[in-house]
Amino acid sequence: MAGRVKRKAGLVEAAERTARPAAPPPCPICQRPLGEKVEWHHLVPKSEGGRVTAAVHPICHRTVHALIASADLARTYADPAVLRDHPGIARFARWIADKPPDFHAPTRRGR
Repeated sequence: MAGRVKRKAGLVEAAERTARPAAPPPCPICQRPLGEKVEWHHLVPKSEGGRVTAAVHPICHRTVHALIASADLARTYADPAVLRDHPGIARFARWIADKPPDFHAPTRRGR
Protein backbone atom coordinates (compact mmCIF):
# COMPACT_ATOMS: atom_id res chain seq x y z
CA MET A 1 0.00 0.00 0.00
CA ALA A 2 1.43 3.33 -1.02
CA GLY A 3 1.44 6.17 1.45
CA ARG A 4 -0.59 9.34 1.01
CA VAL A 5 2.46 11.48 0.30
CA LYS A 6 3.73 9.21 -2.50
CA ARG A 7 0.28 8.96 -4.06
CA LYS A 8 -0.12 12.71 -3.97
CA ALA A 9 3.24 13.31 -5.59
CA GLY A 10 2.52 10.73 -8.31
CA LEU A 11 5.62 8.75 -7.42
CA VAL A 12 3.85 5.40 -7.24
CA GLU A 13 2.44 5.67 -10.77
CA ALA A 14 5.80 6.84 -12.12
CA ALA A 15 7.56 3.88 -10.50
CA GLU A 16 5.01 1.45 -11.95
CA ARG A 17 5.45 2.89 -15.43
CA THR A 18 9.24 2.64 -15.36
CA ALA A 19 9.46 -0.78 -13.66
CA ARG A 20 10.17 -3.50 -16.18
CA PRO A 21 9.06 -7.02 -15.41
CA ALA A 22 11.87 -9.49 -15.04
CA ALA A 23 12.31 -11.79 -18.01
CA PRO A 24 11.06 -15.28 -17.18
CA PRO A 25 13.62 -18.07 -17.26
CA PRO A 26 13.78 -20.08 -20.49
CA CYS A 27 11.89 -23.33 -20.92
CA PRO A 28 13.95 -26.06 -19.19
CA ILE A 29 13.15 -28.53 -21.99
CA CYS A 30 13.95 -26.62 -25.18
CA GLN A 31 15.86 -23.63 -23.73
CA ARG A 32 13.75 -21.12 -25.76
CA PRO A 33 12.17 -18.05 -24.12
CA LEU A 34 8.68 -18.65 -22.79
CA GLY A 35 5.73 -17.14 -24.68
CA GLU A 36 2.25 -16.05 -23.67
CA LYS A 37 1.02 -19.59 -23.02
CA VAL A 38 2.79 -21.50 -20.26
CA GLU A 39 2.07 -24.84 -18.63
CA TRP A 40 3.48 -26.14 -15.37
CA HIS A 41 5.33 -29.46 -15.63
CA HIS A 42 5.88 -31.56 -12.51
CA LEU A 43 9.53 -32.63 -12.70
CA VAL A 44 8.53 -35.75 -10.78
CA PRO A 45 4.92 -36.62 -11.72
CA LYS A 46 2.25 -35.99 -9.10
CA SER A 47 1.30 -39.67 -9.30
CA GLU A 48 4.83 -40.47 -8.12
CA GLY A 49 4.73 -37.92 -5.27
CA GLY A 50 6.25 -34.93 -7.06
CA ARG A 51 5.56 -31.35 -6.02
CA VAL A 52 8.21 -29.25 -7.78
CA THR A 53 7.05 -27.66 -11.04
CA ALA A 54 8.71 -25.77 -13.89
CA ALA A 55 7.16 -23.43 -16.45
CA VAL A 56 7.34 -24.95 -19.95
CA HIS A 57 5.83 -24.42 -23.39
CA PRO A 58 2.63 -26.43 -23.97
CA ILE A 59 4.21 -28.24 -26.95
CA CYS A 60 7.26 -29.19 -24.87
CA HIS A 61 5.03 -30.45 -22.06
CA ARG A 62 2.99 -32.63 -24.41
CA THR A 63 6.12 -33.99 -26.08
CA VAL A 64 7.65 -35.05 -22.76
CA HIS A 65 4.53 -36.94 -21.74
CA ALA A 66 4.13 -38.46 -25.22
CA LEU A 67 7.67 -39.84 -25.25
CA ILE A 68 8.36 -40.82 -21.62
CA ALA A 69 6.22 -42.77 -19.16
CA SER A 70 5.53 -41.22 -15.74
CA ALA A 71 7.47 -43.92 -13.90
CA ASP A 72 10.53 -43.25 -16.07
CA LEU A 73 10.18 -39.51 -15.51
CA ALA A 74 10.25 -40.09 -11.76
CA ARG A 75 13.13 -42.57 -11.80
CA THR A 76 15.46 -41.22 -14.47
CA TYR A 77 14.40 -37.88 -15.92
CA ALA A 78 13.50 -35.69 -12.90
CA ASP A 79 16.43 -33.37 -13.73
CA PRO A 80 15.79 -31.13 -16.79
CA ALA A 81 19.42 -31.50 -17.94
CA VAL A 82 19.07 -35.29 -18.02
CA LEU A 83 15.67 -34.96 -19.68
CA ARG A 84 17.22 -32.90 -22.51
CA ASP A 85 19.69 -35.75 -23.12
CA HIS A 86 16.87 -38.23 -23.87
CA PRO A 87 17.18 -39.06 -27.60
CA GLY A 88 13.57 -38.15 -28.43
CA ILE A 89 13.64 -34.91 -26.46
CA ALA A 90 17.03 -33.94 -27.97
CA ARG A 91 15.62 -34.52 -31.47
CA PHE A 92 12.53 -32.47 -30.60
CA ALA A 93 14.66 -29.63 -29.17
CA ARG A 94 16.72 -29.45 -32.38
CA TRP A 95 13.52 -29.33 -34.46
CA ILE A 96 11.81 -26.63 -32.41
CA ALA A 97 14.88 -24.43 -31.82
CA ASP A 98 14.03 -21.94 -34.59
CA LYS A 99 10.26 -21.79 -33.92
CA PRO A 100 8.57 -18.82 -32.17
CA PRO A 101 7.77 -19.16 -28.43
CA ASP A 102 4.03 -19.74 -28.92
CA PHE A 103 4.43 -22.21 -31.80
CA HIS A 104 1.93 -25.08 -31.73
CA ALA A 105 1.75 -28.32 -33.69
CA PRO A 106 -0.02 -31.62 -33.05
CA THR A 107 1.91 -33.96 -30.79
CA ARG A 108 1.97 -37.68 -31.50
CA ARG A 109 2.84 -40.52 -29.19
CA GLY A 110 6.39 -41.86 -29.51
CA ARG A 111 7.04 -45.34 -30.76
